[in-house]
Amino acid sequence: MTDGPLGILAELTHACPLACSYCSNPLELTKRSDELGTDDWRRVLDQAAELGVLQCHLSGGEPLLRRDVVDLVAHASGLGMYTNLVTSAIGLSRPRAEALREAGLDHVQVSIQADEAVLSDRLAGISSFDKKIEAARLVKELGWPLTLNVVLHRQNIDRIEAILGWVSELGADRVELANTQYYGWALANRAALLPSREQLERAETVTRAARERLRGQTDVIYVIPDYYSQYPKPCMGGWGSRQLVVGPEGDAWPCLAAHELPLPRASVREHDLAWIWESSPLFSAFRGTDWMPDPCASCDRREVDLGGCRCQAFQLTGDMHRTDPVCVLSPDRHLIDEAVAAANDPDAPASPGPAREPVLVPMPALVSRPHRAD
Repeated sequence: MTDGPLGILAELTHACPLACSYCSNPLELTKRSDELGTDDWRRVLDQAAELGVLQCHLSGGEPLLRRDVVDLVAHASGLGMYTNLVTSAIGLSRPRAEALREAGLDHVQVSIQADEAVLSDRLAGISSFDKKIEAARLVKELGWPLTLNVVLHRQNIDRIEAILGWVSELGADRVELANTQYYGWALANRAALLPSREQLERAETVTRAARERLRGQTDVIYVIPDYYSQYPKPCMGGWGSRQLVVGPEGDAWPCLAAHELPLPRASVREHDLAWIWESSPLFSAFRGTDWMPDPCASCDRREVDLGGCRCQAFQLTGDMHRTDPVCVLSPDRHLIDEAVAAANDPDAPASPGPAREPVLVPMPALVSRPHRAD
């Protein structure tokens, strides 16, 4: 029997007021009418606690669009889980925030698209910058730890120094400067999102300086794009080893993008989490190293990166068993090198400016009814 998961990412809904072109949500979004109900989520959380889950991350889409989010926070908190709200902050009114605090919410993570309203609103697809800043200040006022999450890409990475200025002004406890992972809508928009090597080098220099400047005040986390790495990262710390995701429709996954793989589904509508985690073909498929073909099987890094990302391998090669093309030892590395070469072409679209606007396909905002503020 494998060890139980440490954390659960509960994707309560795919509905979101934003339409970010770098979103990793699936191209085929779950309709509101197909979402798990409140009792279903309570049962899932109960089963997660029995498995030993310690952290519950409530996400989406936009979790604040769920009218039962306060009840679900209270339920997870009552089970002894550390609760984290992952939110765009649209809809985080003072009454809602106070209700979440009363329910036992431990932490808030707010997404920020850019450092100023025009670019931020363009990337988000709606006017949202001022609301985000106001909500972040409210989070600190109410005494929560605040994480700011900034998805970096070609359109905003040159603004990283100014973005870090907001981090200081808002008193964030942690900032995650995470370069885009190319799944879902982000993969569809990769040509307009993948930054150049020069952009990355500048960003890394700024980030190193900020890490020193903010030491003891704000944890600064910077994640480079997989495409500029020599070796891939292990998927979620290892396939089915630490984390699980439950989507709005009730499907459980070892990671955020595994819904795209041609593997048997595992639904909490049909099975309990213990069976899904311990015995389902989905969660067993890529645990450990026995599944690996060469070159992974004979590589001395096989216990380090565990073959890399199965979803990335499938998306780029059509074979989920292939070595992650990010790896320099992969026979498919040319697929990554070609994308990087295109991003560094002098004629490639630069960051937004009056002369040229890269074409971005926005993810549709899937909102069927307005959020209730109280």
